[in-house]
Formats: sequence, C-alpha cells, structure tokens
Amino acid sequence: MTEGSQQGRDETRARYDVFHTDCLARDVVDHVTSRWGIWVLISLRHNDLRFYELRESIQGISEKMLAQTLRVLVEDGLVWREVEPTTPPRVTYGLSEFGRDIGEPLTELFDRITRRLSPGAR
Repeated sequence: MTEGSQQGRDETRARYDVFHTDCLARDVVDHVTSRWGIWVLISLRHNDLRFYELRESIQGISEKMLAQTLRVLVEDGLVWREVEPTTPPRVTYGLSEFGRDIGEPLTELFDRITRRLSPGAR
C-alpha cells in the first residue's frame, strides 16, 4: 500500500514540475507570460470588458492575437467569457477567481515598474 501511494506522489510531483515538458502548470505559466497574456490579465484587473474594449486598452494587439489569447486564457480557467444573445452578440470577458489570484502579483509587478520609471522616481 505504501508503494502505491509513493508512486502517486511521484506522479503528481512530475505533473507539476515546471521544468518538465509535460507539466500542466507549465502551459498555464506560458500562457500567462506570453506576449499578450499578461496584458489581458492586467487590463481586466479592475473591470470586465467587452472584446473591443480590450482591443482598445491593449495597444498593438491584433484582433486575431487577442482572440487567440482570450481563448487560451478561458481554457486555462483564468478568464471567463459571457455571450449575450443579441445582434451582434455582446461578448464580455472578466477574471475568474484563479485569474484574479494570478493577476494580483502581475499587477503589483507592473505597478512597481511604472513607479520606478516615473519621472522623479530615480
């Protein structure tokens, strides 16, 4: 019985070793720290936003990249998506509890950097 539980712990440890290519957490870290993932999470930190509002708040992102990034973050459970059946459909995005938990240190990092780079901060 001990042997089986030891094997289970080893399998769990291997599944969450971010240096291992099969790690489930590694995919989420890659998505969060992708070129656009961090900006989506920071943009949603205060308010739920519609697609076009997100696109406007993240300068330089294409509609295609925003759609791909949102799809991945929704699949990871960091962002929720709500579609209202109107014409055209009204789609709103917001942070899930997991997304808020992950977004908090990212926001803190972003705020620290902007404070440091502000005129008079040096």
